Amino acid sequence: MVSGPPATGKTTLARELARHLGCPAIMRDEIKQGMVMNHPGHDPNGDDPLNMPALEAFFATVTVLLRAGTSVVAEAAFQDRLWRPGLEPLVKIADLRIIRCTTPALTITQRITDRAQRDSHRVAHGDKALLADMEAGVYDPDQFVPISLDVPNLMVDSSDGYEPGMAEILKFLLQPERR
Repeated sequence: MVSGPPATGKTTLARELARHLGCPAIMRDEIKQGMVMNHPGHDPNGDDPLNMPALEAFFATVTVLLRAGTSVVAEAAFQDRLWRPGLEPLVKIADLRIIRCTTPALTITQRITDRAQRDSHRVAHGDKALLADMEAGVYDPDQFVPISLDVPNLMVDSSDGYEPGMAEILKFLLQPERR
């Protein structure tokens, strides 16, 4: 599971890990984007009616793959309160590992600004509203509450490349199960 606040490099790292490992990468935002395509006039601001269906589809997809014996890289914001209930059942069927991406707030702001300007699909995810919330002091990425499951965790700084590096991240993911 690749987690962290918005614009910390989760999707980029998840895709890279899936490529290195030779397994599928399941991105919550890509599932939601597929839903948005079928809801003309979708407004991602406020109480977004697609958030819960996207979360349910995400966990259903990950669960089906894990039950089929497929290793998977799953990526989403994974804040504890919202995501732990969906992750807890996965501990019973998978050797779950959590990678938490971090980067300074200034880098997050720049990344959100850049992708809001260049990626028309990001409209579905309210990046402009997130930037406004950051500017108003309503949202602070440093207040992100990570997953509190008793599984191996690794913090990865994605400010400029990865620290620890890809070799260390892969070693963390591939170490034998500790049950």
